[in-house]
Amino acid sequence: MPRPIQATIHTAALRHNLARARLAAPEAKVWAIVKANAYGHGIERVFEGLRAADGFALLDLDEAQRVRTLGWRGPILLLEGAFELRDLELCSRLDLWHTVHCDEQIDMLASHKTKVAQRVFLKMNSGMNRLGFTPARYRAAWTRLNALPQVDEISLMTHFSDADGARGIAEQMAVFAEVTRDLPGERSLSNSAATLRFTSVKPTDDLPGDGSIASDWVRPGIAVYGSAPDFPQHSAADWALQPGMTLTAKIIATQSIDTGASVGYGSTFVAEKPIQVGVVACGYADGYPRVCPTGTPVLVNGVRTCTVGRVSMDMLAVDLSAVTAAGGHVGIGSDVTLWGRAANGLVLGIDEVAQSAGTVGYELMCALAPRVPVLVAD
Repeated sequence: MPRPIQATIHTAALRHNLARARLAAPEAKVWAIVKANAYGHGIERVFEGLRAADGFALLDLDEAQRVRTLGWRGPILLLEGAFELRDLELCSRLDLWHTVHCDEQIDMLASHKTKVAQRVFLKMNSGMNRLGFTPARYRAAWTRLNALPQVDEISLMTHFSDADGARGIAEQMAVFAEVTRDLPGERSLSNSAATLRFTSVKPTDDLPGDGSIASDWVRPGIAVYGSAPDFPQHSAADWALQPGMTLTAKIIATQSIDTGASVGYGSTFVAEKPIQVGVVACGYADGYPRVCPTGTPVLVNGVRTCTVGRVSMDMLAVDLSAVTAAGGHVGIGSDVTLWGRAANGLVLGIDEVAQSAGTVGYELMCALAPRVPVLVAD
């Protein structure tokens, strides 16, 4: 039989999360962000769950070709734009919209021979300091683009660096609004955090949506996959998001550990009392973080417990005390939920596991290893 580990992609959850983003910004069109192979979920696997989006946004031409092959005829946006002149030929052939964030990309457009003018998104560096024209140079870039016959409509875009934190978006929003005040074109501003926290609808009295921003297009990424963009301030459940991915495995062995005995490489865990541990068919070669320490949460047969000792390449160990205390049978073949939804409906948020590893849910999703079988389920 195959090794007992599996990731499940939940189509209904993706559909729900997309609708949740649309509810937060009901007057905006919604990009479904599927860069990084749909945050590790697989573009082909998530397509049905996200096809209610108004467009798909991604990074490279291969991903764009895959979305077109799936039958999508609507907008596709290249978030980093063209990397070389010949990329624009495929943009014309696949009818792709693309970001312009530097002079070199304007030069490419000026040299591009096409009979069909292209839709571009002109990016402002309003404070993120990654991609985009500075506010002082933004209008000149717009004027240059607007003069090119290769360019049709120009949309205006920026990206918030602190929408998930205390600093918020006010400073960047003010810069963007001032520079673009009388420029025509649709605006695309909000990532997941800005969509949920600062768009036109305040979802409940307990959440911070304050109506301070409105976009023609919003760009929810991590929220679509069921992770909270501002964790731990808010959890996915706080935002009414559902896990788009569940990673499960089974116990393949049990060990009775006496007081003073250790578990795993380096003997980093030493039992303070007799315990029973389960050995799980999941390790860092499957994408589970090696740096997860003892105490990282897991669910065994739907009961919350934790890891013990170091994560190995192919295995990790879990404390079974809470499971046996709950009166349930546990042993070889018992289900282990590393993140996502257990069979009994209990959810272990990927953000909790990521926090234990000192990282974010994005990284865990993207790190799912190719050797892990993936099931798509509603």
